[in-house]
Amino acid sequence: MPPVTTLTATGGIVTTDGAYTVHTFTASDTFTVTGASGAVEFLLVAGGGNGGGGWDGSGGGAGGVLEGGIAVSAGTYPVIVGAGGAGGGTITQNNGGDSSFNGAVAVGGGAGLGQAYGGGTYYNPRDGGSGGGGSHDAMSGPNYVGKGTSGQGHSGGKGASVQSGGGGGAGADGADATAAGGAGGAGVSSSISGAPVYYGGGGGGAGRASTVVGTGGIGGGGSGGRPLGIDATPNTGGGGGGGSDTAGTANGRSGAGGSGVVIIRYLTP
Repeated sequence: MPPVTTLTATGGIVTTDGAYTVHTFTASDTFTVTGASGAVEFLLVAGGGNGGGGWDGSGGGAGGVLEGGIAVSAGTYPVIVGAGGAGGGTITQNNGGDSSFNGAVAVGGGAGLGQAYGGGTYYNPRDGGSGGGGSHDAMSGPNYVGKGTSGQGHSGGKGASVQSGGGGGAGADGADATAAGGAGGAGVSSSISGAPVYYGGGGGGAGRASTVVGTGGIGGGGSGGRPLGIDATPNTGGGGGGGSDTAGTANGRSGAGGSGVVIIRYLTP
């Protein structure tokens, strides 16, 4: 990490933490440097992917988490905060949106998968910052999972018999399904805002063979549900929970991915 130097700036929600000024962006905005040039530290968290639905939806992958430092000078810098993948559908797949600042990009989480009630084509889990969980009946079989982005996230968990895996988290792979849906992968902790906070938990998987669903990963991941997958926590980049039918009579509904966040800090003049 480069040394943090003094400067002044506006944008986002501005707080102080000891010697630091902290700018938290929960929506897209601009970071405007009004004083001397210097170095800043940043945390980028992308939006999480939605979970799967239908018969046995898998967990959505968490948004990528990227930390770093960069030199800035007087001027305006766009800050993009990625949206979470929309949930509520049966086999609708929505990756999370990317988050970015001054050329650094955190990649949106990959969507989970599902199959419409009554059979039909499964949609493979998607790659992303972290990947969506797999299913026993994905197009490439139970070993097919969504892949994560190196340095930002991990892969989803594998599927099992009529059960689906958890979505990948920023800190760990999603858990494989067993007789129950797989848990979402754990996120990672950052103290850039002052206190340690976890970001980028994967969504939990669900399935029609068991009432036991996968829990969401620490860092905002939504748990699996029957019939409704749980939405991820906003501004954490968590993956949405997968949804499953309850008794072969209805489609499960996918949980939405959590929106991302961008946090920038520098030494207070």
